[in-house]
Amino acid sequence: MGFITSKNVLLNQNATTKEEVLRRISDLSVELGCASDSDEVFAGFLAREQIDQTGMTDGFAIPHCKTDAIASASLVIYRNNRTLDWPSLDGNPVDVAVALLVPASEAGTTHLRLLAKAAQLLMDDDFKALLRGSDDAEAIAASVNAALA
Repeated sequence: MGFITSKNVLLNQNATTKEEVLRRISDLSVELGCASDSDEVFAGFLAREQIDQTGMTDGFAIPHCKTDAIASASLVIYRNNRTLDWPSLDGNPVDVAVALLVPASEAGTTHLRLLAKAAQLLMDDDFKALLRGSDDAEAIAASVNAALA
């Protein structure tokens, strides 16, 4: 079993705002069993978004949340059917989020390792093409797990 499963990969979603994406990821974190309170996770995401943009380049974002409501570190891939207004390094809208969920107690360790690895993955053109073009959640999860191993 890897770090994530296909249940962590949400494809062909129909959000209309960044907040809707973050709410769905927060709800999913409880469904997956890695968090206990979706409202606290959502508040954590929103608080982080206030600090600085999490939009990267080429339509990708790495929103991240650190809170006591998260029991075990996880990652969620969220691909939307349309681009969304999401402050980013290149000024372009976002349609793919690689969300990091980290227990507050692991803020300086697990969080930084995951953030560095996610950023590294989003520099890999093959990985970005897989996230944007594949409808195979299993293949996406396997690729993430291989990269994080």
